[in-house]
Amino acid sequence: MSVLHDISARGLARQLNQRSVSPRIVTEHYLRRIAAHNDRVGAFVEVTADAAHERLAAVLPDAVRGPLWAVPFGDKDLSARAGIATRYGSAAFRSFVPEASDPLVTALDATGGISLGKTATPEFGMTGYTESAVSAPTRNPWDLSTGAGGSSGGAAAAVAAGLLPWAPGSDGGGSIRIPAATVGIVGLKPSRGRMPIGSGLDSPDGLAVSGPLARSVADIRFLYGVMRTLAPLPYAVSAPEVALPTTLRVGVTTVSPWDDDTDIVLDDDAAAAVAWAADVLTAATEVSEAHWQPTGYPDLFRTLWRASAARIPVHGTKLANVEPITRWLIEEGRALSSEHLLGAYAAARVFEKQSIAAFSGYDAVLTPVIAQSPRPVGWFDAEDAEKNFTQQVQYAPYTSWVNVAGLPAISVPVTMSQSGQPVSVQLVGRPGGEEALFALAEVLEQARGPLAHPPVWYEK
Repeated sequence: MSVLHDISARGLARQLNQRSVSPRIVTEHYLRRIAAHNDRVGAFVEVTADAAHERLAAVLPDAVRGPLWAVPFGDKDLSARAGIATRYGSAAFRSFVPEASDPLVTALDATGGISLGKTATPEFGMTGYTESAVSAPTRNPWDLSTGAGGSSGGAAAAVAAGLLPWAPGSDGGGSIRIPAATVGIVGLKPSRGRMPIGSGLDSPDGLAVSGPLARSVADIRFLYGVMRTLAPLPYAVSAPEVALPTTLRVGVTTVSPWDDDTDIVLDDDAAAAVAWAADVLTAATEVSEAHWQPTGYPDLFRTLWRASAARIPVHGTKLANVEPITRWLIEEGRALSSEHLLGAYAAARVFEKQSIAAFSGYDAVLTPVIAQSPRPVGWFDAEDAEKNFTQQVQYAPYTSWVNVAGLPAISVPVTMSQSGQPVSVQLVGRPGGEEALFALAEVLEQARGPLAHPPVWYEK
């Protein structure tokens, strides 16, 4: 029997707008599911049922309904919402309640959406797994002994478990695609300069962009369109519009820019997923091996990541309240010389141009997303920061380079592992080439057929 959380985000938006389903019933349905299952999954760090009811009462009389009118979502706990505790995954902000909302929160409210709370994130979004000192670890709904990835782990787990129809995330090194792949949903990292809020152009490193997580490519296409129109693009430079070519060309590679620096071992299930996807796309596109020999990447990314941590607003004695990996990144970042930092920024732009040139013959490049199966909760070293960083690279060596290059990428589940969990692939596009990614991802999704849901999905 169909239940409300079986309805896609796009379908739910349409039905709500047509009043064929009650906004109040939808809100209550998702709040009940969160109340029933969040203690096990750990997707939400804060549930705001009272605020959701107030918001619902405010939007019900709306004569002009936004594109997400009455559709539930959750704010990633890196986004401030006025009057709601915003912890940034850190004990240093355990009691922080902002007076003003961030632009993304305000803009999503303007679409008519209903926030049900704050989705969990690791401390300041700095890691590819979601375990922090201010909330229970976020668990993979397919196997609760494993983590959900990060940093948008709470958002991804909520969507996979049927606690939300969709969720906004942010991606500075894979933070949308890693958890999407870990829990078997679809996640999009847009091109740098594509989103009016979370464009990547508003930070020196240009890494982090906003994007959606949902259960289907059609939902992602719809939500991407909504998020692109949340506000006027406040920049003179943005990613170009790329028309969808008649015949798409796809390159395939399992090379990562970390291969010469770190021991990267690609899991058999991940390799098989790439091979399956390549075979499927061969019937619809021109597919060939993409030859890529990136150099110098590990040093430049380590510098960029440490520099991004240097800006975290924790100083003096408050540093004692942050986790070892975060404290190490902050201290390392603040010790960087201006010469070292500017050199890394320059190297990143060279890497960007070289990567775009290397893949210029393709409309998309097919790669793995994560190299290993979902990691057990507590697997990433909590004390040895350098070991922790290496573990993260070994888990997800295929994502951060896309941020440095400013390219769009989508994670889409395609096969099932030997242990019965979804396995995803990544499609990386040209600057502004999101439409090609959607078209290719839909081919994969159609060939795959309906994907099963994790056990918690079927529980009341």
